[in-house]
Amino acid sequence: MYDVTIIGAGVVGCAIARELSKYDLKILQLEKSDDVSNGASKANSGIVHGGYAAKYGTLKGKLCFEGNRLYEKLNEELNFGYKKTGALVIGFDEKDEENIKKLYENGIKNGVSENEMRIIYKDEILEIEPNISRDVKVALLAEDVGITSPYEMTIALAENAVKNGVELKLENEVLNINENTDYYTVITNKGEYKTKYVINAAGVFSDKISRMVGIDNFYIKPRKGQYIIFHKGYGKIINRVIFQTPTEKGKGILVTPTYHGNLMIGPNADEVSEKEDLSTDVETLKYIISTARKSVPNIDLRKILTSFSGIRPTPSTGDFIIEESKERFINVAGIESPGLTSSPAIAKMVFNILKNSGLKMIKKTDFDPYRPPIIIKKNLSYKEVNKLLNINTPDQIICRCEMVSKKEIIDALNRGIPVKSIDAIKRRTRAGMGFCQGEFCGPRVRKVIAETLNIPEDEVPQRGKGSGIIPKKVNLNYFKNLGI
Repeated sequence: MYDVTIIGAGVVGCAIARELSKYDLKILQLEKSDDVSNGASKANSGIVHGGYAAKYGTLKGKLCFEGNRLYEKLNEELNFGYKKTGALVIGFDEKDEENIKKLYENGIKNGVSENEMRIIYKDEILEIEPNISRDVKVALLAEDVGITSPYEMTIALAENAVKNGVELKLENEVLNINENTDYYTVITNKGEYKTKYVINAAGVFSDKISRMVGIDNFYIKPRKGQYIIFHKGYGKIINRVIFQTPTEKGKGILVTPTYHGNLMIGPNADEVSEKEDLSTDVETLKYIISTARKSVPNIDLRKILTSFSGIRPTPSTGDFIIEESKERFINVAGIESPGLTSSPAIAKMVFNILKNSGLKMIKKTDFDPYRPPIIIKKNLSYKEVNKLLNINTPDQIICRCEMVSKKEIIDALNRGIPVKSIDAIKRRTRAGMGFCQGEFCGPRVRKVIAETLNIPEDEVPQRGKGSGIIPKKVNLNYFKNLGI
């Protein structure tokens, strides 16, 4: 019998698992795919939003502000990569200025201090961000905004939760939940698990899980957002995250540096019927490029690296759903943007719900909050990298674009979470995320995985089971040939 079973291993589920692992509880975490972070958590903007970003008086507004304040310490403990950059929400006319003033007022209500946020005008905007459009009139400068690597954060939370006793079972799709007098039986494709409490953190499928226990007072609208990533290093053309003034559809097309130094633009927001449709299309990417260039006109399309998309779990209620919806059944549903930012605070809220529900919380004396990094930054010359490509030592460079060593890949394979695919190693080490997109290092990564796990190379897939429909992708040379 488990005390708590968490359904879903995205950033929210893993944040909850890690928070609860501080206490003397028997915890199970179930995930239908072959790895953590295979849903929206691997395919979002990676922005740690400021306190102005979500409406005052909502759960989103409260938890976005609280979550933002937890990132610095969390990164010190878990080493997933976080940097406070600040952001500009830019406007081009009087209507935009009115909306920016409302954002400022909303931020103050949510708890942002006046020295973290102010409204600035054209001359100062162009002084601090010289590559922004000359048509800009006004902006909200929000200093509390940051950037992170969302999948690395999710992986770090999961690794630390497992290290502290959480039992993570991958490739366990929940098929049904039976209610008993004082416990639930969670039935998956791999077995049945008895548990006192269930936490539903199943992302776009959280409405389906909720209906298994008779709760159908909300539904999830899948909303797809597409992105374009540019070469590593090109993120330097801007210093901060650049937003346009938001509309009723959301925060709009942003231009941002990523934590690892790429430039990223997107996303759009389209409601879709298929919850696992991760395809991209030419017309949407053209729209993203043209809209992003309203903010930063001289984006060089020749530096496009790849595109991707993610599905956001937009709730019918318009706000996060975090509650004990039924005795000992806690819904953590509809966690769309700013869900990544809010996730550490969501975890603490769920802890309080469990405690108030009667679950005994005794702090562990041996909880270890620390998780060492996998990625080790290197300053190697091209000549040094070439020397290390074919040496048979742990320092052998497997991925020359991202300078990933053999020992980093072996480390990633030995952290308590089964890693079976090349893509799973990519998310942990960045091997395959460089200029050649895995053409060079893919076979080399496969070989290291096979040798370490003592399995044949042909048993190492590119993508693991349950990691979604293989997306149709646009030939990005179409955009590169448009020039600058």
